Order: sequence, then structure tokens, then C-alpha cells
Amino acid sequence: MSASETVRTASGYHWTPSTLIVRFFAWTIVGTLFAYLLNVYLTFWRGWPGADSAFGADGSGAAWLQLLIYLLSVAGPAVFVAVTKERTLREDDAAISAIAAYIARFAFWVVFLIGLVDGLVSFLRVEEFLEYFVGADITTQIGRSAYRAPYIHFPLVVASFVLAAVTRTLGFTWLALLVVIAELQIVVSRFVFSYEQAFMGDMVRFWYGGLFLFSSAYTLIEEGHVRVDVLYSGFTDRTKGVVNAAGALLLGLPLCWVILIIGLGQSTAIITSPILRLEVSQSGFGMYVKYLLAGYLAIFAITMVIQFAAYLLDGVADYRGDPGKQKHESDITH
Repeated sequence: MSASETVRTASGYHWTPSTLIVRFFAWTIVGTLFAYLLNVYLTFWRGWPGADSAFGADGSGAAWLQLLIYLLSVAGPAVFVAVTKERTLREDDAAISAIAAYIARFAFWVVFLIGLVDGLVSFLRVEEFLEYFVGADITTQIGRSAYRAPYIHFPLVVASFVLAAVTRTLGFTWLALLVVIAELQIVVSRFVFSYEQAFMGDMVRFWYGGLFLFSSAYTLIEEGHVRVDVLYSGFTDRTKGVVNAAGALLLGLPLCWVILIIGLGQSTAIITSPILRLEVSQSGFGMYVKYLLAGYLAIFAITMVIQFAAYLLDGVADYRGDPGKQKHESDITH
């Protein structure tokens, strides 16, 4: 088949070699992202040598296995695209967006549950009520991040995986409400009751950071980000598709990959280091969530990489004039 030949399906969609290449590239972005994250975990948490050690003099089987993970992240999308040639760009766009949405839902539940539980534990601890519920020994242990993280935070993380799978709302409206309530209770307790503790400010920052960083990918697909709209609003759908695809490919994806490579590429990196050490603030009786705040930046970059891959597919589909274009509020206001 020549590059100019097309195949039309029963639905009217036609695929070309170029659309297969775009689909392969988008899924490879997603595949290599998860391969990179898995290798970061294996290298820094499990002590594996790293994929770059495979070609060294002391290359071990573990290093070759890590390299194989990267190879599979490219081979898998190639096989998938080859056996689903009739699958549309819009369908792949929706599937990749669903992955980003799931991660965003998971992150929301993590922030919501850990914020409530850790805030309550911190309150009981600072007011010396915790010992009455769990005893003196556990109260002492809870004062250590090495105990609080695996025995309180991590079970809530597992619960968040489940809740993200059985719920469909992203919950950012409720998270915004929680930020307002948390800030309001600081104002009331400080100026009415002259009472304030470190964990109260930590809770506001914990929820506030999650609200903005975790909702970025969802806002992107809904065309909700602020855009310099002097020229864009007057473009045709085809031109908008080119602009969106080029922006995702040349601006969005490189920025997010820079964040991930610099932030996770070494054990002393700005994201990896606090998580490895379960870093907490120096306020003593505040919330033990500083290491999770470092992870916020990783979640932001991960969801945005995935959503930019979907955005690339959506832009190419718009350029081609494929059916099924999603209408956004921003389209109506224009």
C-alpha cells in the first residue's frame, strides 16, 4: 500500500499509514512513560542496577530485564496498532484520556483520605488524646514517618486505587470546597478561639496543591486552560488541530519529560529524594505529608504526558476532519 492509499471502514473512518504512525507514537509515549516509572521504582526502591548498566562490563540479568521493559514499551504499541488498524484516532484519544483521568481520580482520593486521616491523627497527637485510643507505644511510633507512612498512609493509597476504579467523578469541585473549609476553620479558630496548630496550615497546602496540580490534565482536555486567544479563536478546526498537535508535541511533552527526568532520574533528585526518605516538615506536630507533596509534581507531569499524547491524537483527528469531535464550552463561547 502506498502512503497515499487509504482504507475506509464501515463507519466512514479511513486510516492511512500516517495515522498508524501517529497512533503508534502516542501509545509509545504512554508505554515508555510507564516503563520509565517502573524502572525508577526498581532502581531506587528495589536496588536494581538500572537499564543503562546492561551494556556495562558488569551487566546483570536484572539490568537486561530493565532494558527489556523499555523494548516492550515500544514493541507493545507496535503490535497493538498493527492488529487494530481500523481503530480510530478518536477512540485512542478517549482510551488514553481515560488513563489520565483514572490517575487523576486516584490522586484525588489519596489527597482527600490522607488529608482527613493524617489531619485527625495530628490533632489527637498534639492535644495528647491519641494515647487514649492506641496506647503509648503506638503513639510514639506514629511520631515517626517510617511508621506513619506504611501503616496509615499506604493503606489509604491502596483504598484510593479501588475508589478511583469504582467512581467516575474527579471530585475537584469537592476538593476546592475542602480547601475553603480548611482555610475558614483556621480563620475562625485563630481569631475567635486564639487556637492554631501547624497541621491546620499543612492541610490547606496539602489540599490546595493537589487541587491545581491534579486537575491540570482534565482541564487540558476540556480546553479550560488560559490561552492567548488573539488568533486561535479565528482558526478553522483543521488549523486548530495543527496548532494543538504541534503544541503538544513541541512544547507540552518536552516540558513534562524534563520534569520527570530531572525530578526522578537520580536518588537525590527533587522528587525521588523526599519520597525515598519519607521526608516530613520540621514543625514537629504538623502533618507527615511533605514527601507526598514532592510526589504532586510527578503526578502532574505523568497525567500531563498522557493527556498530551491524547491531545496529539485529537489534534490530528481535527486536522483530518474525522467524525466524533468533542464540543467544549470554550468552543461554544467562541
